[in-house]
Amino acid sequence: MPMKTKVTGVETKAITIRVSPEAAFAYETASAEQQRKLDALLSLKLAEVARAKHPLEIIMSEMSRKARERGLTPEILESILNEQ
Repeated sequence: MPMKTKVTGVETKAITIRVSPEAAFAYETASAEQQRKLDALLSLKLAEVARAKHPLEIIMSEMSRKARERGLTPEILESILNEQ
């Protein structure tokens, strides 16, 4: 059910996504204020992808390139994706 935030009046909708255990821990242990900021950040990023003039594959390739630059190897990614 969509709801409006008190501060911005922006309509939001709750969703469920899969994240790494590290990301889940960071979110779950964050204060309520920090969680709202993380919610807003993720919402903005997802909206940016949805509005992008580039296909999702190009955006994902750019994100992949940046991840490799930061040390994420295909083996590490595969390990993360296979976690349950």
